[in-house]
Amino acid sequence: MQHTVDRLRAEFREMPGLRLTLRQIHRFCGLEPSACSAALNLLVEERFLSVNPDGTYALLTDDIARLRPVRATLDSSDLRRQAS
Repeated sequence: MQHTVDRLRAEFREMPGLRLTLRQIHRFCGLEPSACSAALNLLVEERFLSVNPDGTYALLTDDIARLRPVRATLDSSDLRRQAS
């Protein structure tokens, strides 16, 4: 089991932005379906991976980066302008 978890960690770290379903991971890595499912569940519990609504698994940090709010900034010259 640890070997499977380590392999999945390596695959997702090597390919940022990778999004795969359970079936794709099973075929891509050549893992037994039950071992693959158990390893993925463990990685989700550890908050290394996340499961998206479409059933794909991705690095949790990829999802956080994608959803992180962006702050708007105003140039100080914008503050001096007057509406006409």
